[in-house]
Amino acid sequence: MSIKEAHFDTYETRPDEELSALARGGDRDAEEALVKRYTRLVRQLARPFYLAGGDSDDLIQEGMIGLMSAVREYDGTRSASFRTFAEICIRNRLYSAVRAAARDKHAPLNQSVPLEIPFFDSQGSLYGGMVGEDPQDLLIGREGAQDTLSVVRKQLSEFEAKILGYYLDGMTIREMAKAVSRSPKSVDNAVQRIRRKAARHLDSGGISKG
Repeated sequence: MSIKEAHFDTYETRPDEELSALARGGDRDAEEALVKRYTRLVRQLARPFYLAGGDSDDLIQEGMIGLMSAVREYDGTRSASFRTFAEICIRNRLYSAVRAAARDKHAPLNQSVPLEIPFFDSQGSLYGGMVGEDPQDLLIGREGAQDTLSVVRKQLSEFEAKILGYYLDGMTIREMAKAVSRSPKSVDNAVQRIRRKAARHLDSGGISKG
């Protein structure tokens, strides 16, 4: 193991708040360690915005921007944990990206289908929660999304339902393939089938436009 690798390994056991403080002070290794630790969370939060057309990598990229904002702006003197703040920053960025895409018919995110929109936990208010969000709008959106998810799941095979669960949990194609003992290609095909079924439900008017 090189000196740099050994140095980086020491960051893996440090608390989020300590890494964030180091990152704000210009420690790029600390920043890299914190981003690596929360990359799966970004995928997990982005995945419910199931794309009925477009590239899921666009949402992941937006989520990563939100994560970087959290790393650089987290205030350790506040009562919220870094994870809570990171979730808020990531979700705010995702919602902003989807709204912006909705105003641009040619943007790849304009057909995002929110299959499951979780509420911020009560701690979200510690950092202001969703900027500019009406709680009632969130409730309506969440109920519609849950209905969509319920309908889509009924159309899935047992294998596809399992893959959907792993996918929404933020697992990569390779991680899912290992979990189900199938090839990455087989898993990717299942993901594409799920996306098509979600898209058909959207096209049929299954999600309220209100």
